[in-house]
Amino acid sequence: MKLSEIKGYLLAALAAAAYGTNPAFAVPLYADGMNPNSVLLFRYVMGLPILALILVVRRTGFRLAKDEVGPTAVLGILMSLSSLGLFESYKYMNSGVASTLLFVYPVMVAVMMIFFFHEKFRMTVALCLLIMAAGLMLLMKPSGGETLSAFGCLLVMLSALTYALYIVFVNVSKTIKEIPTTKLLFYVLAWGCLVFLVMIPMGHSLTMPTAASGWLNLTALAVIPTVFSLACTTRAIQLIGSTPTAILGALEPVSAVVLSVAVLGQAITMREIAGGLLIVLATTIVIGDKTVDKLILHVRKMFPRIRH
Repeated sequence: MKLSEIKGYLLAALAAAAYGTNPAFAVPLYADGMNPNSVLLFRYVMGLPILALILVVRRTGFRLAKDEVGPTAVLGILMSLSSLGLFESYKYMNSGVASTLLFVYPVMVAVMMIFFFHEKFRMTVALCLLIMAAGLMLLMKPSGGETLSAFGCLLVMLSALTYALYIVFVNVSKTIKEIPTTKLLFYVLAWGCLVFLVMIPMGHSLTMPTAASGWLNLTALAVIPTVFSLACTTRAIQLIGSTPTAILGALEPVSAVVLSVAVLGQAITMREIAGGLLIVLATTIVIGDKTVDKLILHVRKMFPRIRH
């Protein structure tokens, strides 16, 4: 395996772990009286100075070429809509279940790449998607046995679809690939801020944190699941492609469970352990896809088709 591939898989895993912190910082802000649109507006706005500082230190210019404006705007709109859909869903269902449901997006990415961009169908992709789905089903259990909100599920599905489109666009756009990662993220967040600002006169009033802890949560949202996670995701896509990056994203609910046990002292069930192990198995298959492909081919040769 090439060094660049190892780096790509590592970045994808780090991105997933970082993105898994979203509910931990967002839900307390709702309790503080903020609405999802305001939380996301502050999250994106506070991420911009961090990225700007990195650009200045690296002496990377801010100017976009004419042919780069449109693609960055599309990515910014897709990412902001994905974020809004997920954060709105937290109001209607358990945030852990919502975050787990989001990981239908690897399937969407794989289907888009195969049907619209003629990516070769691989048995390993189908196998790991099935294993991953089984693992997510084990992790996806509402606390208290309550039923899932249909509207909440719809919001998560829209979030997953727009995020899948974001990942595919980053992978297939030649223009996007020429833009440095930090510069690209700066404009993705900038366009996203405009989307959230437009939402304010449409009924999403601007709300502010009422306590210092609220500003700490907003800062954490801007740094960990936004700047850090998106930077890792974007670079991982460039190194290993959209489908492996999307599938490794399924490590996010696993990291959320581990975080709840290690930091919050919550109990872990055998169901959650089994689900986590299946997801780890699926991501391991993705990393070792060439070896697994050879094994599947060898098995198929051992059992040739029966001629009728």
